[in-house]
Amino acid sequence: MVLLYNLHPFGWQQVVPTRQEPWVFCCGREALLVASAPSACKVEVFLASSGAAAGAGPELCQPLGAFGTLGRVLRMAYGEEGDYVVTIEEKNQTLFLRVYVNWRCMSAGSSRVCVRIVGHNLEEPYPEAAKDQMSIIEIPLSDPPLCFSSCPLTGDLLVACKHKLILFCLKRLAVSQDVTVLDFERTLVLHVQNLIPSEVAFCAGYVAITTELEVLVFKLETAEKVAGNRRRHIYESLEPPNVHEGLKEDFYSVPLESDDFVICQQPVELLEEESRRCGISVTLESTGLFGEESNYQIQYVLYRRFAPDMSSFVFSADDAKLHSLQLLPMYETENSVTSDRGDPTKQELLSLFCFFSLPHIGYLYTIANLVELISTYQYSERSQQAVLTPRFLHVITSNSLQCFTVRCSAAAARDKDPYIDTTLKACPPISLNVCTLRMQLFIGLKAISHFKNHIIILTKADTEDITERKKTSRRLLSRKSDSIRSKVSTESEPGWNLYIVHTTSTLQLYREMVEYSKTYENVKTESCIHLLSEAHLLIRTALMDPDLKASEEKEELLEAFQESCALLGDCYSRFDTKDFHLALPYYKMSGLSITEVLKRVDSTLDDKTQKHEKGFIFYLHHSLYEDLEEELSEELAAKVLQIFYLAEPSQMPHVICSPCLKHVCPRIAMEYLEKVEAIVPSIVVTLTKASMALKIGDQERCKNELDKYAEMMLVCGFIVEPRLLRQQIKGQIIPTELAIYLRETRSGFFVASLLALHENNKIELEEADLYIKMLCAQEEDTVAQLLVDFWEALLVTCAQENVVKELQFKLATQYIWRLSRKQLPDTKPLKTAEDLINSCGHYGLIFPWVIFMMSLTPPDNQNSSEDLSKLQSLLCGPSFNIASILPFLETLPEDTISGLSIHVLCSTQLGQYDKSIDKLLERCPEAIIPYAQHELKDEHQALWWNKLLPELCKRTRCNGEYYPVFLSSLQGKEMCFYINVCGCGSFTMHLRAFIDGRSRGLACFLTRVSNLSSI
Repeated sequence: MVLLYNLHPFGWQQVVPTRQEPWVFCCGREALLVASAPSACKVEVFLASSGAAAGAGPELCQPLGAFGTLGRVLRMAYGEEGDYVVTIEEKNQTLFLRVYVNWRCMSAGSSRVCVRIVGHNLEEPYPEAAKDQMSIIEIPLSDPPLCFSSCPLTGDLLVACKHKLILFCLKRLAVSQDVTVLDFERTLVLHVQNLIPSEVAFCAGYVAITTELEVLVFKLETAEKVAGNRRRHIYESLEPPNVHEGLKEDFYSVPLESDDFVICQQPVELLEEESRRCGISVTLESTGLFGEESNYQIQYVLYRRFAPDMSSFVFSADDAKLHSLQLLPMYETENSVTSDRGDPTKQELLSLFCFFSLPHIGYLYTIANLVELISTYQYSERSQQAVLTPRFLHVITSNSLQCFTVRCSAAAARDKDPYIDTTLKACPPISLNVCTLRMQLFIGLKAISHFKNHIIILTKADTEDITERKKTSRRLLSRKSDSIRSKVSTESEPGWNLYIVHTTSTLQLYREMVEYSKTYENVKTESCIHLLSEAHLLIRTALMDPDLKASEEKEELLEAFQESCALLGDCYSRFDTKDFHLALPYYKMSGLSITEVLKRVDSTLDDKTQKHEKGFIFYLHHSLYEDLEEELSEELAAKVLQIFYLAEPSQMPHVICSPCLKHVCPRIAMEYLEKVEAIVPSIVVTLTKASMALKIGDQERCKNELDKYAEMMLVCGFIVEPRLLRQQIKGQIIPTELAIYLRETRSGFFVASLLALHENNKIELEEADLYIKMLCAQEEDTVAQLLVDFWEALLVTCAQENVVKELQFKLATQYIWRLSRKQLPDTKPLKTAEDLINSCGHYGLIFPWVIFMMSLTPPDNQNSSEDLSKLQSLLCGPSFNIASILPFLETLPEDTISGLSIHVLCSTQLGQYDKSIDKLLERCPEAIIPYAQHELKDEHQALWWNKLLPELCKRTRCNGEYYPVFLSSLQGKEMCFYINVCGCGSFTMHLRAFIDGRSRGLACFLTRVSNLSSI
């Protein structure tokens, strides 16, 4: 369905003062080129500037000059990239393809013309005169040209002949240091079977072809050729393997033997890969003039076939024929890296659209990323021609110029940002109904073209139109005047005009659309939203224009864009629509604060007690959930509580916890919470009441509220609303009054709550660390015991390997730091070492030899002993990374039993048994046998006689401080048992080398060993 509005997209018009009847015309960079009627072989050039707005300038366009052509101009187009004009001309019933380069010099009065054939070497005198003369490039073809198209991005020229398309690539030749000329190179020939082009469009490698009732779109792509291929002519058929099956048999194999029947094929639409089944084969023939590295391939994009209207018994082929084929690109401008030459901004293709039309209906597809029909245009009358612009679709019928809205900017916005439809951003949908903004009456419309914001139309009244117009004027004259014969005959009246219609500026038309929408805001909700969406897309299209530079106009467009977002936000917040959720992203894009939105919505309510619609509640709910820096006044905060109490009372605690309601009166909030608790009681309501009681200063009431539920139930409440414990202000997490109260009175419960938040992804580990440090307000290099308690509790429950490694490192370094500085915890730890060993698999059982070492000396302090036991247990665990803490062991001395136990544990876990045995023999020989019993097993048993026994024997030869300890170690039952089990022959021979006759103890030991050996 097409909606009709009576707006004014057409501003004012200028008459083009052509001396002879226009035949074809085109536009290029503020210039209008008009080819005269067949009798005159000439192209006139006019300045089509916009400086004559509102009667400020002349009514007629300023002529710039003219240049002659070879014959009658049948088709003419302008090449943006290269600034050239290409024509198909007819002379002596022969068609010629010509390109006019440097044609603007004709407006300066120069009459010098150079004619050359494409690809031929330039003559010597040419470089000197190239700047001041127009060049005509003749492009010879084996077949007559039917139509052509110039790529607006590259300037390449695609020429269509019967069953053939020829690609000419634009080249720039530097003929001298200061002179660069244009030329073309024949690059590719595309042989198209079963299709004779009537129109062709070419852009960014995409090729669109139409016949009377068929449309084919495919893409030319370059691909690397197989290495080793020789330079040669390549005939590559990209016809699908089964192209002669299926549809093609239905299309072209129907016998047409009888003259009594008319065979009409069924309409078909094939998109993307399906379009390969269209039955039209394309064969590529390279010319061999381009590089060996690449060749071309094609990718089918779209095929559509229409059937003629058979509703009447008599029909004409001209009544059902496709026309106005067009490819419309939309660019994305990127600022290229500035070079020494000052490169301009770079434009890349963002989206591409394909338009074609039947006499009564037009079709607009997006084809660059996703092939999809986005709009269908139904005309009120039979169309003559149509042109597509990023802003509008302009269609001419026999008597009217119609302006339709388009969805190109909506599709391009989604191509640029696939995540545009979120809670932060939005864009009107592509499927929005199209509408007609204006139907401007003209007589005898024949042709239309456009450039930028200007429309060029050719009117040519037929003889009957002039006669009817004269009859109408005579009826208004008196009888005397009616008797006067007209001195000018009908045949002598020219009956044609060429106009430049200047479209209304974007901002002016936007304001008119906004004003027009007010007539619907209280009557037709959807019409109001639709018209404001059209206004929004109009501004969005203007902002996507790559030619838009930073200027006052751009600033005004940005302000209008935000205003349109605010107006759409107002609609979705006030009206009861299915898309009420769009109020949130549109208000976000408008840049309005919550305070401004509240005032806007409140000003539109007739009754202050009127219930707000879902869209506004949705916006307010999501905005208050975000960590915004905006703080509402006490009055507005109370207003927000009233709104939610009436609309969604269950959301009251979440609203009160928002940082935006920092200045809310706690007593008013408590009153609302009590009312809500009477309706929908919950744990979150109770916790919020406890928080409000603390703000009032009533700790007793806070305690009573917390005692209503078990602590595990309260933990679940914090998971639902974590902002009861922490607020995020300006990107920093701040503890709440309730968090401070729980830390002081219920530290275990507080740690359990933080642990639950982390396990439910409500707070990250780094955030929790900063939060606890801020809560405990410790010195910069001091770690509070509460944080250590949190790490220990998290290590018990955590299953993520990377987090476990990080927690183990944090805890181990903290234990070492306290032991090295003999620093006591600031509070009593929540868990002992025994608790952690029993509940956490990462804390292992302390080795027996470590326990034996610690029994040799009593601990100085119970808390210090706990830190040591936790560290020893952590090092004895199965998953601790010993290498991570080696740099920190330097602060822990080995001259104490506790420090020595840690160093020996680390060396042992790293497999350094020799080093561990030396340390124990040096500083704590009493523990060497318990250590050997526990550690020197299996593959390490050889260390008993390779390392331990020789060291003991060697040290007993010296009567030192530890002589009795060494001797008892050798004579102990553990050593004898080991020798008995392993065999003592080699040990006896080895031991005799160390025996001193004066060492009675060793002699007795040797005798004992010999007795064991004899057994």
